Amino acid sequence: MPIELDPTMHPDLAPLAWMIGSWAGAGVVGYPSIESRNFGQEIDVTHDGRPFLMWTSRAWLLDEHGNKVKEAAVETGFWRPQADGEVELVLAHPTGIVEMYYGHTQPARVELRTDGVIRSPHAKEYTAAHRMYGYVNGNMMWVMDMAATGHALQSHVSAELQRV
Repeated sequence: MPIELDPTMHPDLAPLAWMIGSWAGAGVVGYPSIESRNFGQEIDVTHDGRPFLMWTSRAWLLDEHGNKVKEAAVETGFWRPQADGEVELVLAHPTGIVEMYYGHTQPARVELRTDGVIRSPHAKEYTAAHRMYGYVNGNMMWVMDMAATGHALQSHVSAELQRV
């Protein structure tokens, strides 16, 4: 599905242009310390003409019928494309965690790893993550591996979102 470039978008954003917009869908979350569950998610990706994207994501747990059970994760941040296909992602969470990711873009794909994690004294132990986002058949698909609570980096969450 072709992407139209917004003429007000900063040219540095071109590798990430497919992300701009609102997305909604569902996925699966699990971890050794978390029971595997389905979740719903909404993501908004916007720009204001400067060379970064603004990112807001909200997620909630779903019951076996797909109904919202309770709020789950929230994150907000900024995608910062760099030269030669490099990209940075800065995310803040209300749980007292701030993440700095570094990675690379390819056509319709972004792969990142944490370059730094900062935790408040009251946040859960969380040390690293790896995320991959892709534009597949008009949808945003993404996966995240996480190292936390004494566990090595391993699968944590995946989702498929549709443009809304």
